[in-house]
Amino acid sequence: MSSIRTFALVAVACFALVFACSTPSIPIPPPERAAITFDHDEASGTATFAYTIPRGDFAFAVVYVLNRDKGEGTITSANGDGTVDPTVAFSADVGDQILVTFDVGDQLASICVMLVDGTPVVECGF
Repeated sequence: MSSIRTFALVAVACFALVFACSTPSIPIPPPERAAITFDHDEASGTATFAYTIPRGDFAFAVVYVLNRDKGEGTITSANGDGTVDPTVAFSADVGDQILVTFDVGDQLASICVMLVDGTPVVECGF
């Protein structure tokens, strides 16, 4: 009986160690709508994206900006403080749904907004 009890104790200890090392991470909050700025050029039907409020949890993230209505967008990187400099222009019209995703490696944080020139006031309703 002693060897069965020892084996069971070792098995439980190994099980506990495996799951103790894989604690779930706290999800990062989505991007702030107030930090998003679009510069829309009506003549060319394009826009650029920028993220202006520093967020340390977005530092050096890969940033995807997708126009859901046109199926096009751009990919860039966040700065060390989490801001994003103006992107290259992508196809966009006022009112298009723009999905912005910050990829920080093990987590994604997204927001979908309706494109306006400046800071969007309406989030997508999907």
